[in-house]
Amino acid sequence: MATIKVKKLKNIPAEITVPGDKSISHRAAMFAGMADGRTVIEGFLPSEDCLCTVKAMQTLGAEVEPLEEQEGVGLVKLAITGKGRKLQPAVGPIDCGNSGTTMRLLSGILAGQSFPTTLIGDESLSRRPMKRIADPLCEMGAKVEGQGDKICAPLTVTGGDLHAIDYALPMASAQVKSAVLLAGMFAPGKTTVVEPVATRNHTERIMSHFGVKWLRDGDRISVYGGQTPRAKDIVVPGDISSAAFWMVAAAATPGAQITINNVGLNETRTGVITVLLRMGAHITNCETTRDGEPRGNIVVHGGELNATVIGGTEIPNVIDELPILAVAGALARGSTLIRDARELRVKETDRIAAVAENLRRMGVTVTEFEDGMEIEGGAALQGANITTYGDHRIAMAFAIAGLYAEGTTVIEGAECIGTSYPGFEHDLGLFLQAEAGVRPIHVVSRAPNPKG
Repeated sequence: MATIKVKKLKNIPAEITVPGDKSISHRAAMFAGMADGRTVIEGFLPSEDCLCTVKAMQTLGAEVEPLEEQEGVGLVKLAITGKGRKLQPAVGPIDCGNSGTTMRLLSGILAGQSFPTTLIGDESLSRRPMKRIADPLCEMGAKVEGQGDKICAPLTVTGGDLHAIDYALPMASAQVKSAVLLAGMFAPGKTTVVEPVATRNHTERIMSHFGVKWLRDGDRISVYGGQTPRAKDIVVPGDISSAAFWMVAAAATPGAQITINNVGLNETRTGVITVLLRMGAHITNCETTRDGEPRGNIVVHGGELNATVIGGTEIPNVIDELPILAVAGALARGSTLIRDARELRVKETDRIAAVAENLRRMGVTVTEFEDGMEIEGGAALQGANITTYGDHRIAMAFAIAGLYAEGTTVIEGAECIGTSYPGFEHDLGLFLQAEAGVRPIHVVSRAPNPKG
């Protein structure tokens, strides 16, 4: 079991670059694997989760060519040659590891194939509910079988002759929306998803990038069947969910300033900036657009944070950042309230319970609700042993909390961080060891083993 020990913050590095966006990396690999030619993906996130997606597409017939590695991070540039929309049967089950995105989105693709496929995952993923994607995919004509009432993995998807549907999402979920739209590419006619609240739109943007036509009419997103993605190179921006950890670290440090380079600024993902601004943080960014995704540098000036309320329609926009925003609440003056976030109960772990328990270990008063929590800010944090429950965002959020705690904070089970942020421990070291004015650039390229 990997362990990270964190002591009080020494300084803030002048700038940092976070790995590629996890959501976009998943989708780029999937669409490249279904495309009609060779796609080069640059800035790819070589996390365990995203590599599961690459291996899955390779198992289904796509050709994968490693092109460039970054020291301490892994494969950041690769080429994928797709076989079109008709994939080949996998030999044995496809292992999705800890990645719910891989399992749910891939199920949408497999629903349109002419063969059955079994998807498996680790212990955590095998507890996560897949009924939410099984219901619409079965309504379209596929067969999705799993374990128990929640239809958990192992999951067997048997493709069929799909038909288009109009589907109203019972919850705000970009993964369910994406699974239905992906299946809709294999169904004659127009498949429509109706969102109760706008969710992240990376699938729609990447469909446009790969030449797949879709349309939005208010809360209705539609795609026409029979389209094959066209191969097109893509550059993935840095992940704002990864940048959020350093944004909070800097925002809570009076007098600090940090620039986070080339971060994705998709409007459905920038809720964390909105919340931190509301808490009194000073954040600026310069936005450009490339490959259909807004991106730019984020500059954070530190100061004192104030409590806020996080809830309602903004929750889908900050769902992945809520653990670190809860830490921001503990560092702020006043009581921060998080509500309408019941979805956190069915993530990699029960994130509401995990955040509340670990904050209490550090001396913070927390009231837990079924759909959120109230955090009493302003208490002096104390170093503690943190249990991650195998959840990467819990591990990273409390590593940041440890920067503000007296004594030593021990993150037990830190190996889970590799599912989304390879190189996190190195970057954390920059905050523990940085001298004023240092500009930590740590990119090393080499020609990797094509068989690796």
